[in-house]
Amino acid sequence: EFEEAFPYAETDDQLRAIAEIKKDMERPRPMDRLLCGDVGYGKTEVALRAVMKCVLDGKQAAILVPTTVLAQQHYATAMGRFRDFPVRIEVLSRFTPPKDQKRILELAKEGRVDLLIGTHKLLQKSMEFKDLGLLIIDEEQRFGVTHKERLKEMSRQVDVLTLSATPIPRTLNMALSGLRDMSAIEEPPADRQPVQTYVLEHDWAILEDAMRKELDRGGQIYYLHNRVESIDRAASRIQKMLGPEVHVVTGHGKMSEQELSAVMGAMVEGEADVLVCTTIIETGIDISNVNTLIVEDADKMGLAQLHQLRGRIGRSARRAYAYLTFRKGKVLQEIAAKRLSAIREYVEFGSGFRIAMRDLEIRGAGNLLGPEQSGYLMSVGYDLYLKLLEEAVLEERGEERQIETECSADLTVNANIPERYVSSPEQRMDLYRRIAAIRSNDDASDLLDELLDRYGEAPKPVLALLDVALLRAAAAKAGVSDITQKKDVLRFQMAVFRPEAVVKVCGLNKYRQRLSVAAGEDPALKLKLKPGADALESAMELVEDLKLQTQA
Repeated sequence: EFEEAFPYAETDDQLRAIAEIKKDMERPRPMDRLLCGDVGYGKTEVALRAVMKCVLDGKQAAILVPTTVLAQQHYATAMGRFRDFPVRIEVLSRFTPPKDQKRILELAKEGRVDLLIGTHKLLQKSMEFKDLGLLIIDEEQRFGVTHKERLKEMSRQVDVLTLSATPIPRTLNMALSGLRDMSAIEEPPADRQPVQTYVLEHDWAILEDAMRKELDRGGQIYYLHNRVESIDRAASRIQKMLGPEVHVVTGHGKMSEQELSAVMGAMVEGEADVLVCTTIIETGIDISNVNTLIVEDADKMGLAQLHQLRGRIGRSARRAYAYLTFRKGKVLQEIAAKRLSAIREYVEFGSGFRIAMRDLEIRGAGNLLGPEQSGYLMSVGYDLYLKLLEEAVLEERGEERQIETECSADLTVNANIPERYVSSPEQRMDLYRRIAAIRSNDDASDLLDELLDRYGEAPKPVLALLDVALLRAAAAKAGVSDITQKKDVLRFQMAVFRPEAVVKVCGLNKYRQRLSVAAGEDPALKLKLKPGADALESAMELVEDLKLQTQA
């Protein structure tokens, strides 16, 4: 009944995530699942279905949120969804009067609250549940390390569901490493359009034009001015600019509950046209008629934060516009410029996950356990860290680690990325790393398409580099650990020596008199090149024959 009452059609991803979460909740061990879905993709509905399952089993559920505004929003959503069901819902935040706080704490302890939605107040020492079955953490990236340590104490034997559009590097890393389960919602709701994003110097004339366009089509606007002391000045300037017929209101975290509720109520009801606010709107605000966002000093904000802010608009079938501005004449620092270009680049659907991956690349993953934000990662490097981690995880699971051969190739071939083709050293390094990770022809053609798209026709040395990467991948599968060239002889070092396969290859007509086996501690094959033959092509041919015979 509860699921049928959902007014929208679920996406396939939502249904899959719901099924995975239900399956987890029925297991004997506690759930620890990350639900990663872009802003406005329906994570809340998935969470509320988990809550219903938990409550039907006679246990209590809690939703932990980072801000009071989001707590009120979730409370309103939950009250609407559970309206026809005997589920008792309470909300706990700094807006809850002390007398009510005491009452709610007692009710939770006695088990008379089914769902408790709250901010950091849920983490206080006096907070006790009679039988907590499910803890949902919304926007997990907004909680500090000490909060998370307290959460671990709370959730020892409790199912935990973490919701995030842009998970922090450590959480994402744990999910990718297999230490946590992950569900992803990548499919946008029907009729959604990506937000048109502009990065520009702050110019009142352009912004006034943008605001008037939105007002003319009957929409509303968020204007983000992140300084409480001067927010009223900014609001009066906008009021003067747009005229008395436009209703401008302000909202920030230092307002009382009554003031903030009245402002948000006016926006929801459509009585106010422009909300001049701080980052208080960053999480969970859902007003579908607001489709223009203007951000002052966007260069001072983080990548995930900008993505979250942009997610507050474009929540209907209408085209939405985001204007990320920085001060006139300001020379942006390199990292701020990179952030702004990334947010402009990642506009399509599902980009929250890509932004989180980019964040993981930029900042590293940190220590996986305990309160430290960064551990041994810096001293051993990210790739080796992941390999060591994978070994430890497999060991704990009692699974055998697959031994993978890595092959190096040292051939007299001109294979590199010329500076004239890719001028930025950082981009060249990134491309070298990605080329080294190529494992199949599909990987190589995807990367080649991207190079063509970004830098134009690839020169011969770049194509040779891709061929060397494919050779290394194929050689590793055939058990070859090293390929070296000395004048006209290629030497193939064997990590795994398979006599039957080697004998069959040596017996092939095309290698008569040219292929020999060097036995001993380090067995190897030696191939004499034909006059004028291409070393790379000859090496690839032999490796493919070895692979074929090995598989046979």
